[in-house]
Amino acid sequence: TVFCGPSGPFPGRTWQSWDLCVEHESELDWFCGTEQKLICSHCAVVGTCHGHTVTPVADRVAAIRNQLVDVCEKIQLQALRIEKFINQTLAGKEQKLQTAASRTREQVLAQVSAVREALEEEEQRLLEEVQREEERVEQCLLTQRVHWSQALASLSQTRSSLVHTLTHSPDAQALMSLLLLLFVCVRVEEAEGVGEPCDTDQLNLNPGCSDSKLLRGLWASAVLLGPDAYGSSHLKFDERTVSPLLSLSNDFCTLTFLHKRPRQSLHYDPARFDCWPNALGSLSMSSGTHSWVVDVGQSAAFKVGVCYASVERKGSGNEARLGYNTQSWALSHYDGDYSFCYAGKKVPLQVVKRPQRIGLLLDWPSQTLMFYEPDSCAVLYCVTHHFSAPLLAACAVTDRSVTILH
Repeated sequence: TVFCGPSGPFPGRTWQSWDLCVEHESELDWFCGTEQKLICSHCAVVGTCHGHTVTPVADRVAAIRNQLVDVCEKIQLQALRIEKFINQTLAGKEQKLQTAASRTREQVLAQVSAVREALEEEEQRLLEEVQREEERVEQCLLTQRVHWSQALASLSQTRSSLVHTLTHSPDAQALMSLLLLLFVCVRVEEAEGVGEPCDTDQLNLNPGCSDSKLLRGLWASAVLLGPDAYGSSHLKFDERTVSPLLSLSNDFCTLTFLHKRPRQSLHYDPARFDCWPNALGSLSMSSGTHSWVVDVGQSAAFKVGVCYASVERKGSGNEARLGYNTQSWALSHYDGDYSFCYAGKKVPLQVVKRPQRIGLLLDWPSQTLMFYEPDSCAVLYCVTHHFSAPLLAACAVTDRSVTILH
């Protein structure tokens, strides 16, 4: 409350003197709402507050008291709500928390137990399969060793007989003996299979004996859901390899198809694809596990995959076409159809939902290349191949753009 009169201390005045108007020496029994201060009746009628909104002090005090009563009631109601929240809501939440946490723990343990049990069974099955395959190969090797040892002994004996006949028989006897021995040798070779030894796949461990969709899916999920799912930030497109049918973004991560060839052809570079709309990655991969993601967006025609650095770069033949030679492996999308391409052979793929992004996972130790959909971690295709040289990421696009994501 501001009292009528100049502000600041007034020497010689007591606190009680503030009950009177300084100007009119009258009781301060009115309140000026305009200037928010106590005034006397003279101030309201003929003084500085003439024409202002004024009310008797008693009415103003009553109004403020009513406001304070309302505030007290609101505070009391708020306190009751807080008390109810503490005693009922929070207490109930604590009980529900314990129940929910206990149930969630049981679910986690049950799921982990189910996965562990399935893995243990799959581990046992795979180990038994590897053991059977090892025993089969060992039996084949043993059979081959016995067979060829016997063949070697037979050949040595036959050769000794021939040498003896050639060196000790007269010409007349030698002719008949040689003809007889020649006939016997041919029959023995035909009957016993004596010929040139041949290395076959039967003498090698079949890598498919350890193939498991369950194990591959869990392994892929563990890698793809990890922090390195998008691979190295250094993986970009090598500018030297980019076809003149494509444009490369300034960050070397996006390829865009040019519907018309540029008027000025690029300078010749032996690393550049000159006919097919291809481009290769900048990182060579020959060890460890690598993963990267390509945003294919709404492109209706593209390929993503890997290839050897030795893949042909020049000409319009299949040697430079991704997936149409033995130098490249690619997942292809064209006209709504998805397929895996290698050496000119296509494997149709059933894709439920058109992916906006395609992930690639290359595991060098297991010689495995996997294509997957990052959002659901659904495996689109998986291939195991003996890669004989370092690999490079490879892309082709003939509609819109594709981008390596980081």
